[in-house]
Amino acid sequence: MSTVLAVIPARGGSKGVPAKNLAQVGGVPLVARAVRACLGSRLVTHVVVSTDDAAIAGAARAAGAEVVQRPPAIAGDTATSESAVLHAMDAHEAIHGAAAEAVLLVQCTSPFLTSADVDGVASAVVEDGADTAVTVAPFHAFVWRRTSEVAESPEDAQGVNHDKSYRPRRQDRPEDFVETGAAYAMNAAGFRVHGHRFFGRTALVETDPARVLEIDDHHELARARALAPLLDPAPLPARADVDAVVLDFDGTQTDDRVLIDSDGRELVAVHRGDGLGIAALRRAGLKLLILSTEQNPVVAARARKLDIPVLHGIDRKDLALKEWCEENAVEPERVLYAGNDVNDLPCFGLVGWPVAVASAHDSVRAAARAVTTTPGGAGAIREIAAWLLGPTLNTPTL
Repeated sequence: MSTVLAVIPARGGSKGVPAKNLAQVGGVPLVARAVRACLGSRLVTHVVVSTDDAAIAGAARAAGAEVVQRPPAIAGDTATSESAVLHAMDAHEAIHGAAAEAVLLVQCTSPFLTSADVDGVASAVVEDGADTAVTVAPFHAFVWRRTSEVAESPEDAQGVNHDKSYRPRRQDRPEDFVETGAAYAMNAAGFRVHGHRFFGRTALVETDPARVLEIDDHHELARARALAPLLDPAPLPARADVDAVVLDFDGTQTDDRVLIDSDGRELVAVHRGDGLGIAALRRAGLKLLILSTEQNPVVAARARKLDIPVLHGIDRKDLALKEWCEENAVEPERVLYAGNDVNDLPCFGLVGWPVAVASAHDSVRAAARAVTTTPGGAGAIREIAAWLLGPTLNTPTL
C-alpha cells in the first residue's frame, strides 16, 4: 500500500487567537478535529502534527497522531506551511524508512473539514494522477477592488472577476471557486522539487460551502462554535470512551430554581431517574464525582443519598477537577463532565467529553461535545447514563 502522509502544521504562537490550535469547537480542540478527519480517511496511512508546543503535541497524540517537533527556525510568524510539511516529510521518512507517495497539508483552522474532503484531495493525486489538489467551494459573488492609487478618482473601484458595466446572470458567468484553506494534496516527489503546494496539474475538489470557515480571529471562533451543533455529526460517548463521570449540581441535576422558606432554608427538586442513572454508572465501575460551586447542605445531602463523593463550595472547578483526576489516576481525556452554565466552561476545556444539558446556557451548548435532549433536573443524567450503558438500566430508582 502506498504511503500517504497527512501533515497538520500547528504551531503554538498564534497572535489573533492565543493558543488557537487548542481552542475547542464542538468540545474538541481544533488540532484534534483535524487529526480525526485525517484518521477517518480511507487513503491516508500516517497522520503527523508538526508543532513547537508541548500542549498541542499532547492533544495531537491523544487524538491518535504522530508528532514531529518543529525547529524554532520554521516556527515563527513568517515561516511557511510548506517548510513545516517538508520538515515533517524528512522526519517521518527517517523514522519509518519509507518515502511518501503523496503528502497532504491539512489546516487546523478549518474546523468543519471532513474525512471525505481529505479523501477527495488524496484520491485526486493518488488515484487520478493529478500533481496537486485543493479543496474549493462554488463561488458566485461579484468581487470588487478599490483603486485608491488612481489620483483622479481616489474612490473609484473596479470589478475583479467582472466588468462593472455588465452584470450577467449567475448562470451566464463562468463558474468560479474559492479556495477553502482546509486541505491540499501533492505528489510528494514533485513537492520536494518545487517546494510549493501548487505545481503541474491541479485538481479542484468541491466541498460543501456551508462548511467553509477559516478561524483567524475570535469572531470566527465564535461562529464556528455556534455552527458546530448544526454541522457536526452528533457524537455520543460509549462506555469504552469514559472512565469517570463528573456532574455539576445546580441546573444540571436540578432545574436551576431554588425554593427558600421563611427561615432562609433552600430547597431544590431533583429527578428520580437521575438517581437510577447514577446508581447504574456506579455499578458499571465508573468513577463518579459531584463538583459544585455552591456551598449548600443540599448538595452534600444529595451526594450522600447517591453514595458518591462531592466537592462543593469550589471557586476554581477546573483546578479541583484536575487535582481529582490526578488523585484518582484518571486521564482527563476519559472524563465526561456534565454542566449547564458559564462556570463549567473551564472544566469543558479540560475533559475529553464535555456535555451540556438541554437547558444549558448558549455558550455552554456551543462548547459541548454532546448535548442532552433532556433539560437539567428533568432526567438529563439518566439520559447520559443511557448513552454509556444502553437504554435499559435495571437498577433500583433512588
